[in-house]
Amino acid sequence: MTQTLSEAGRDSIAAPVDIEPNEDIVARATSLIPLIRKYAEQSSDDRRVAPEVIAALEEADLFSLLVPARYSGHEANLRTAMETIAEVAKGDGSTAWAVALLNVCTWFATTFSQEAQDDVFGANPKAKVSGIFTPGSKAERVEGGYLVSGEWPYSSGSFAADWATLGIALPDAGDNDPRALALIPKEAWTIRPTWFVAGMRGSGSDTIVVEDHFVPEHRVQRFVDMREANFLTPHQAEERNSNMAFIPVAALILVGAQIGLARHALELTLAKLPDKRVAYTQYTAAKNSPTHQLGVSRAANRFHLAELLMRQGCLDIDRAAAERHLPDLLTRGRIRNDTGIIAELVKEGIDDLMTANGAGSFADANVLNRIWRDAEIAGRHAYVTPEVGKEVYGRLLLGADNPLTMDV
Repeated sequence: MTQTLSEAGRDSIAAPVDIEPNEDIVARATSLIPLIRKYAEQSSDDRRVAPEVIAALEEADLFSLLVPARYSGHEANLRTAMETIAEVAKGDGSTAWAVALLNVCTWFATTFSQEAQDDVFGANPKAKVSGIFTPGSKAERVEGGYLVSGEWPYSSGSFAADWATLGIALPDAGDNDPRALALIPKEAWTIRPTWFVAGMRGSGSDTIVVEDHFVPEHRVQRFVDMREANFLTPHQAEERNSNMAFIPVAALILVGAQIGLARHALELTLAKLPDKRVAYTQYTAAKNSPTHQLGVSRAANRFHLAELLMRQGCLDIDRAAAERHLPDLLTRGRIRNDTGIIAELVKEGIDDLMTANGAGSFADANVLNRIWRDAEIAGRHAYVTPEVGKEVYGRLLLGADNPLTMDV
């Protein structure tokens, strides 16, 4: 019988809270930055991360960040995953987005039943999983499971995935929340090219199409149970990551790429702007111009605040998971809110730097242009939208009559 999170907490002694990133793992990502930058334009043009980069990421074992050690994964904390994704984003935002989604969806798979986990990781411990929460068009109850059909757009990283966790609506849910995630192997789906956008072009966020695929009962997990960290995995007592808060992790990991884009934008600015002449002024070097000093300072401050919020969110999630309990509702609401604030701060900071660097920043050949476009797209994911996060947090703070209008 599967333990609930609270039962697992009572029956185990919480491990020490590991709040620092694993520097060895993060260094692997850092070492790949030159290669990722080399193929960034190709990834953008091809609308999927270049095969050479995927191979290097696999060789560095950077798709198993949150996978349990029993499947030869790193079983790293969330802070390590965030820092790793951020370093990849210093190379290319699209690549980092794919790395983020493949890691978090692979973690989703590790929370399913033992039989489902063995289906995914038994023959291939390095399996990669993509995913979408939105339900497809059909989930028909049949003997032993469900017959599933539908289309799932924005399936980032699906081009490199072995499985997908796809949203379905259970027809036999009654008055309960019908949403669930179903594990479906790549042999059961096709990818329809639909991701034609201004930024994050290389993330491969195309549409997964499934037609009448049988999903056995053991490969289905109810969304409401996942939201409360009452996962089907039998390993909550001994594994920290089997206790992580589902929605906070799913949201926060989406701004790992934003953090890295901010770092790269500031790095480029500090390398190129100081000695640039300021047109139509007496300043022969931007470093002596108060306008540029204030603009860069404002951007750096916003980025620093974004980093602090990211670290606090990781700390809240990692600490609670290590202590085998779910963060309280207000904390989860704050993390959802802070996720949007991080994206907001990064977008505003990058805007400051684009202005400071001048109109040439928007040239197709300028890397800052790609960084700006990637940040604008990434900051508009449904789980990242700042206004939604603010509403979630505000309703909880004020004790609204119906405070849970969105997932936290």
